[in-house]
Amino acid sequence: MDFEQGTSILQNGVVKGSLRHARTAHNMSSSSLRKKSDLTLISKVRLGCLRQLLVNLQEVIFGTRIWILFPAVPLAVLADSFGFARPWVFVLSLLGLAPLAERLSFLTEQISHFTGHTVGGLLNATCGNATELIVAVFALSKDKIKLVKYSLLGSVLSNLLLVLGTSLFLSGIVNLNKEQTYDRRQAEVNSHMLLLALLCHSLPMLFPYAGGSADVGGAGSLRLSRAGSIIMLVAYVAYLIFHLWTHRRLFEADKELDVYDDVVEEGPVIGKWSAIAWLVVVTLLIALLSEYVVATIEDASETWGLSVAFLGIILLPLVGNAAEHAGAVIFAYKNKLDLTLGVASGSATQIAMFVVPLCVIVAWVLGMNMDLNFNILETASLALSILASSSILQDGTSHYMKGLILLLFYLVIATCFFLINDEVTINNLGWSRVRLKQQ
Repeated sequence: MDFEQGTSILQNGVVKGSLRHARTAHNMSSSSLRKKSDLTLISKVRLGCLRQLLVNLQEVIFGTRIWILFPAVPLAVLADSFGFARPWVFVLSLLGLAPLAERLSFLTEQISHFTGHTVGGLLNATCGNATELIVAVFALSKDKIKLVKYSLLGSVLSNLLLVLGTSLFLSGIVNLNKEQTYDRRQAEVNSHMLLLALLCHSLPMLFPYAGGSADVGGAGSLRLSRAGSIIMLVAYVAYLIFHLWTHRRLFEADKELDVYDDVVEEGPVIGKWSAIAWLVVVTLLIALLSEYVVATIEDASETWGLSVAFLGIILLPLVGNAAEHAGAVIFAYKNKLDLTLGVASGSATQIAMFVVPLCVIVAWVLGMNMDLNFNILETASLALSILASSSILQDGTSHYMKGLILLLFYLVIATCFFLINDEVTINNLGWSRVRLKQQ
């Protein structure tokens, strides 16, 4: 799309029929943080190339309500280049990931306007959690498999408990005297997918305790994990067919477009090739900051006295998914719970059924032994979170107590991982005292 065409669509607020496409809650979440751009001054620039560049900068950089976090991106690069303390690099990288993740979703959506519903849906279904996947790939390249597991587990927990809990609680308080309902069929599909993911995570953990042949070196668990990952990817392909073709009406959000009273309408605001170019730039920046996060998380853990488990499971997903989380909460505030569930449970399903098994397969290709055994504490947290969210969503109604219960679930799990480091320290001190007495 040329500049003039994009400007016309933006100013008139009209989307051409050929460009309209059904939007799912997942690719709408970033739009809740989008703001209208005033192109009056830019339109007066006579030089076409310069005018188009300014429009792109206006839409991509300043077209989000969290543009104020963008300075963290160059600051993280400078902090790493000039040898600042590693925890500072970690913090700045986390802050920079938040707007970049939101813009990645925005650019993917822009491209989907030119590709049609099917390809656009596939883009959003595979790139919706691209930030988590990029962080995981860089962690794998550094042979930090535990960090991969922590970050992906944390993303699932934050979506199922923190995001969904905050959304339901806030929606229940704000809409205290209104009926709060949603289509439970979408929630049921996601719950069933998450239960399948839980089965594939639980069996590799339990496999060494099963009777029969010994699991020497975890080889049996590893083979079972790889088989389970392939099965999950096949199930996710079936989920996409269900989502995008056979039962698309359950996931479409056209009926919810009234939530866009104060944001840009669904038409494209930049051209196709501009969106692709910006997508490459944003992806490279996310990759750079992801490398910083992976390289500095252990230094931050030592400096702050917090376990890597706490930083990976609680802090990393909390900041990295901030934009998407904000979108879910805004939808809930407006009593659009179908959209909230699409963002929260849909993201959890995508991570558990696509990103996690894909990481196992990628590690397999790279000759690394990543399995689905997340250990007892992590797997128990995942199991209870899935069961809690599934039971709460099963009746199609909501109130603030349901949200509060999910938030308390998350608080207990966060406290547990916060105290892990203290327990390890106490055990180490006890062992040191025993050795001193023996000497």
